[in-house]
Amino acid sequence: MTNRSRQPAEVHLFRVDEDRDDRLDAYLADRLHLSRSRVAELVSNGLVFVNGSLTRKSHRLRAGDEVEVTVPAPTPTAVDPEAIPIEIVYQDEHLAVVDKQAGLVVHPAVGHRSGTLVNALLHRLGSLASIGEPDRPGIVHRLDKDTSGLMVVARTDEAHGGLTGAIARREVRRGYLAAAWGHVQEDEFAVDRPIARDPRQRQRMAIVESGRPSLTHFRRLERWRSADLLAIRLHTGRTHQIRVHLRSLGHPVVGDPVYGHRWEKGLIGAGGRWADEFDRRAGRLFLHAARLAFLHPVSGKEMNFTSPLPEPLAAAVEWARSTGGAS
Repeated sequence: MTNRSRQPAEVHLFRVDEDRDDRLDAYLADRLHLSRSRVAELVSNGLVFVNGSLTRKSHRLRAGDEVEVTVPAPTPTAVDPEAIPIEIVYQDEHLAVVDKQAGLVVHPAVGHRSGTLVNALLHRLGSLASIGEPDRPGIVHRLDKDTSGLMVVARTDEAHGGLTGAIARREVRRGYLAAAWGHVQEDEFAVDRPIARDPRQRQRMAIVESGRPSLTHFRRLERWRSADLLAIRLHTGRTHQIRVHLRSLGHPVVGDPVYGHRWEKGLIGAGGRWADEFDRRAGRLFLHAARLAFLHPVSGKEMNFTSPLPEPLAAAVEWARSTGGAS
């Protein structure tokens, strides 16, 4: 089933009205509500002109520059609706908020052409925003497959543009709960370290000095025998950001098969036995998107959502409190 119909290309004209020294890709991403990678694709395909000439995505704009952009019509794509159980906690004509279960891939990709959240949403909602990348209708941000919790999706193009712009301006507030192995040094701290593809293992992300700026704020909620419960706030939204930042501190997320595989096996004695049992009881990556807040892109209304820890994470927390204490 095709989720989109063919639409005409859109031509956008901008005049830079102040000398802000913006990069071309950043300037257009903000005004067109597109990702910078999508803008870079438009530039490389010869669809962006500055003062009548082709240029590079890194071109620095000056006051008075005239920018012309042609955005081709989205390529129709076949994304089939599938009757996959999902929990929708809010919906209106413009958007929906989903409490995603762990194990569900967000959108079709190589190796996951079906059985995704997008397939489920098309079944439940009938249609999603038509702008954006072809296999990701309605998707404005993502959660990893094994992360559970709250996501907002766009049902209309107007909502898609407003939400992607708000995310780019860091106006969407996202809060997570995670259990991390060991004990962090401070009760409240931030990690501000750039993230990019691991140059040695391309399937992973890593701290790379030439990577994209990445800022995460952490606050310890509880201290258990061999792990901490953390409240986390994202200021940027890089792939695997929380997991990479915690791994860089030597305190990977409990149950993380990529950045913390068998970390708990390094513990010895009672702490090691406690960690083995906690890992068994959690049974998955202990990372949950527990809070989501944003201004509605059409009405301007403040939207706030919370999601409690799902099972088996909630039961694992109760066990941790009863055996390792909470301080």
